[in-house]
Amino acid sequence: QVQLTESGGGLVQAGGSLTLSCADSGRAFSSYVLAWFRRAPGKEREFVASISWSGSSTYYQDSVKGRFTISRDNAKKKVYLQMSSLKPEGTAVYYCAAVRGLSSRPRLSGDEYEFWGQGIQVTVSS
Repeated sequence: QVQLTESGGGLVQAGGSLTLSCADSGRAFSSYVLAWFRRAPGKEREFVASISWSGSSTYYQDSVKGRFTISRDNAKKKVYLQMSSLKPEGTAVYYCAAVRGLSSRPRLSGDEYEFWGQGIQVTVSS
């Protein structure tokens, strides 16, 4: 069983940086594709970034490319989202998600993910 817990959220000024972490208490962390999604106030949940089980393949939403970096540490059973040059439109609840899979194909839809964290608030002030 996978249990995901996000941390590292908070309030940051526009242009600033923040790193989110997501820890898994399960056993098979290294065989999961991991991703970050977000839901802004009044909007649908959207894909932010994903990383393959080995870390060799990453995918990003166009609006965050060059500013956000997803990474994972399978030994520590953690996935990270480094966010820089944050914008007010980045204000949202950020969710960590996981799905079993050893393929490197992109998984951009939330419907593909089996497990979700509770989410953590990120607020970017202008």
